Amino acid sequence: MQPGAPKRVTSFSGLWIAPGSPYKSTEGAFLAIRTARERQIPLLGTCGGFQHVILEYARDVLGFADAQHEETDPGGGRLVISRLACSLVGRSMTITLEPDSLVARAYGRTRIEEQYRCNFGVSPNYVDTLRASPLRIVGSDAEGVVRVVELAEHPFYVGTLFVPQLSSRPSAPHPLVSSFIEACCAGRWGLTRRLQWTAGFQFC
Repeated sequence: MQPGAPKRVTSFSGLWIAPGSPYKSTEGAFLAIRTARERQIPLLGTCGGFQHVILEYARDVLGFADAQHEETDPGGGRLVISRLACSLVGRSMTITLEPDSLVARAYGRTRIEEQYRCNFGVSPNYVDTLRASPLRIVGSDAEGVVRVVELAEHPFYVGTLFVPQLSSRPSAPHPLVSSFIEACCAGRWGLTRRLQWTAGFQFC
């Protein structure tokens, strides 16, 4: 971890934890996520980013110091992120959103169709624990499986197992991407700060 990394993270208007895990620096990704959560910096985590948002929360808030990802450590600790029963790579699925959620307000509706590129998600063994925490489950599929989370009392802290950027275009930006950028611009970090797209590797 490079000296001064936390200071670098707080210099940005927002953090996007993108797909592409395992990351070059998993600890760098966790540092970025934790800093955004604690410092009220807008954050969007998609696919692998969603998975690491869950892991960071399990470790640093729920107290599961041994929380692990089955992709990177299948034999160790609590597998909070586990392999999905069916791969979602290349699939589109319907998701139901909680009406009072930030995500639902971004879309302007509670039923959405989104694309996936993932093989891992929240383990069923930890869904009830997560559901009882401030990291709200605000989007689920037809079987009730976790697809979207957001943090209460935060300007914008959203994780999606789907990949909104797959259907986002300069001429027609995805509503969640637009809401994220608006939060970056509207927040106390101001318009002069930079928007950082990160998967954690900058901090190794």
